[in-house]
Amino acid sequence: MSAKPQEVPSDTRPTLVRVAVEAAGSRCPAAGTRVESGRDADGNGVLADSEVSSTQYVCNGADGKPGANGQSVLVRVRAEAAGANCALGGSAVLAGTDANGNGSLEDGEASSVAYVCSGAGGATGPAGPTGPSGPAGASGFDALVALASEPAGANCPYGGQRVQSGVDSNRSGVLDAGEVSSTAYLCSAAPADTRWVNVTASTVQAEPNTGYLANAATPVVITLPASPVIGDWIKVTGVGTGGWSVAQNAGQRIATVGLPGGNKIDWTAEAPTATWVATSMSADGTQQVAAASSGELLTSSDTGAHWAPRLTGQAWSGVAMSSDGSRIVASTNGGALYTSTDGGNNWNNDGSSRAWSAVASSADGLRLVATAYLGQIWTSADGGANWTARDSSRAWRAVSSSADGRVLAAVTNGAQIFVSTDFGVTWTPRASAQFWWSVASSSDGKRMVATVDTGSVWRSSDFGTTWEPVGTNRDWRGIASSADGRYVVAATSGGTLYESPDGGTTWRASADGGAWSSVSSSADGQTLLAAKSGAALYGGVRRPSTTPGVTGSLSGGQGDALHLQYVGGGVFMPISYVSSNVEFTPR
Repeated sequence: MSAKPQEVPSDTRPTLVRVAVEAAGSRCPAAGTRVESGRDADGNGVLADSEVSSTQYVCNGADGKPGANGQSVLVRVRAEAAGANCALGGSAVLAGTDANGNGSLEDGEASSVAYVCSGAGGATGPAGPTGPSGPAGASGFDALVALASEPAGANCPYGGQRVQSGVDSNRSGVLDAGEVSSTAYLCSAAPADTRWVNVTASTVQAEPNTGYLANAATPVVITLPASPVIGDWIKVTGVGTGGWSVAQNAGQRIATVGLPGGNKIDWTAEAPTATWVATSMSADGTQQVAAASSGELLTSSDTGAHWAPRLTGQAWSGVAMSSDGSRIVASTNGGALYTSTDGGNNWNNDGSSRAWSAVASSADGLRLVATAYLGQIWTSADGGANWTARDSSRAWRAVSSSADGRVLAAVTNGAQIFVSTDFGVTWTPRASAQFWWSVASSSDGKRMVATVDTGSVWRSSDFGTTWEPVGTNRDWRGIASSADGRYVVAATSGGTLYESPDGGTTWRASADGGAWSSVSSSADGQTLLAAKSGAALYGGVRRPSTTPGVTGSLSGGQGDALHLQYVGGGVFMPISYVSSNVEFTPR
């Protein structure tokens, strides 16, 4: 006959304690620590919610720290003799702050006492916030819990509290290092508000999740946090006249796309001098072509690093390239249309002789459109093998095409813009009569931009149905758009190139002055090719970030504010900004 296991009577189960952060509320206006205690009724060593018989609160001061000066929170569990508090004895749970800093919770420091009654024998060490209880103390020994501030680091990214527990085996009332049986952490969440630091010195090392007021008459250099974690942020506001500069550590950079002044174009002279009139490139910008009225037609297969002559001796007037760069169409003033299917290595011409002024191509290079000055518009659906005359004879100057070749726009010298939405079969006059010079469109044809000689830049956002002027009157020439219509670059004769990061709403000067004639763009708007008449070709690359490493920085002036967040890979990304000085300065 087997013996039945003996169950431990519920009134002799040990007392368990658990601690947790108490959010700011009615019990603790500035937050604090919640101490819960009760009998381990089911004997599993973990204080379940149903076993909690008493709850105490140790509240922070108005500054959000425990006690008057950020003292540690201590909890002590001691045996309670039979008497007024517990008729059959039990445990007393004392909680409070270590006011005198000696590491021991004295009776006078306890801000609250709770009793877990009807037990006999020694108390059990308390449970950590997520782990099991500490070891049972021998009869007459107290169990201690100590909470101390935990700085931001590996254990708690945003700081918090360190919870250590154990049995006071030497009866000192202090939880010594050798008595600690468990350690857990109550970590703070990422701060929702901002701690601001007023900086009057010339330099400061930034801490994560902190705001800095650059308040000096000379520039304040604020160095990014050296070891950020994803989600960390800093804020900078220019208060003083000296402004500010955010410096970087090794391997760090600041994304600048979308910031005023943050996506500038770096221009580099590339090909030889010629009377350049037309440029085009593949969708990714690696394949490029340029044509000159002085007879040169050159191609590049490495984003303009090297150029190869292809055809000479023609008065070239226009050029266009398929999205992969394999198909090219070029027009001549007074001659034929030329096509290539191998990136410019070999060419065919249609045998025509017209005053061709411009050409455009669909993304696949099969649907082509060409304009003849004082002649008609011509379209091809088979890569230039066959051509069909469209519309009437006009002073056609330039033409653009959507990626599928369905939406076309052609501008005239002294008349209107004409738009087709059926691959060039029919054309509708739009806008007013102007001395139009060039036109470009987004890949879907919905967004269009056009230039006027000694006039303005005009734009449409409804497939060319309605148009509005944007920008300042200048001697505008060629214009180019990114596939989404966001990035626009336009050339002027005798002035500079101008670029817009917002579809033509705002403009800023780019590159130097000269007789700019043409410009083309990659699909993402990050790679550009511009031509000067009587000078060189210029390759342009948008700068998406500051220079990586310690040589890079981002600067602002008085009244400028910036919020940066770390997104990993050494990259800080702008979350919001206020620009009082037109634009920021990336380096």
